[in-house]
Amino acid sequence: MPFLDDPAVLAAVAVVIITALALFLISKKKAVALDPDNFKSFVLTKLEQISHDTIRMTFGLGSDDKVLGLPVGQHIAFRYMDSSAGRYVERMYTPTTGDELLGSVIFVIKVYHANVHPKFPDGGKMSQHLGSLKVGDTLEMKGPRGHMTYLGAGRIRKHAHLRKPEEMRFGGHFAMLAGGTGITPMLQIIENVLKNPNDATTLSLLFGNQTEEDILVREELEVLAAAHPDRFSLHYTLDRPPADWKFSTGFITKEMIEDKLLGKMSKGKEVQFLMCGPPQMIKFACIANIEALGYKKEKYFAF
Repeated sequence: MPFLDDPAVLAAVAVVIITALALFLISKKKAVALDPDNFKSFVLTKLEQISHDTIRMTFGLGSDDKVLGLPVGQHIAFRYMDSSAGRYVERMYTPTTGDELLGSVIFVIKVYHANVHPKFPDGGKMSQHLGSLKVGDTLEMKGPRGHMTYLGAGRIRKHAHLRKPEEMRFGGHFAMLAGGTGITPMLQIIENVLKNPNDATTLSLLFGNQTEEDILVREELEVLAAAHPDRFSLHYTLDRPPADWKFSTGFITKEMIEDKLLGKMSKGKEVQFLMCGPPQMIKFACIANIEALGYKKEKYFAF
């Protein structure tokens, strides 16, 4: 076949093969459900009551072969029209599943009911709306949103925001502090790290709540800690613990962070602190104590 000795023919054949391969790979790429610029409606397909004020919601993505399209570390905007006020209510939520789940996305939602907490007599507008939804109802979502993406292998991209340039960070150990519903972005990262045997990042989590009944996704966290004792450590603190409580009590302290987050796993490693929870907790219990331990702002990130 002498024509194969012609360099021009060989080059043309190579172009055809490469083009065909590229088209094949593109065709195999999964369709993405989320739209970063426009809200889309998603149908509630399953609803589970986990506790008196916590529900697990599963939404369909429109087809069984679609992926959510949410990078690790990002979150999603929920929106609904408040007819009594004549305006949209919008809040951010992080799912407990990601692109590994085809056709669906799952959220664990704590419903803040009215007339329960004296400081917040109206409760949470969005969470009460979510608590009112029934299977078959729809919810508007848009995303991804957020200022951080976990790239794997301890690498974090902190996105440009408010005139601050993009910043790349690395952590051989992630020291995580979460309060209440702030656990969901932590679980997202923990699961992503632990499912990858090539990601050597280790993790420790200090999770604060009011009562033992308030601890979200406890079963998922404890299964992960038991399965990966050399890679992930888990500790709780409660404001109002039961009599037989074996973990910590009270607000997060400097000593608690040092003892429970910066133990044997973090030795000799670059540490990055990740935080998510109520603003007062982040400011006074987390950042103040992290800085008291000698860490600068380049070493911590709050969702």
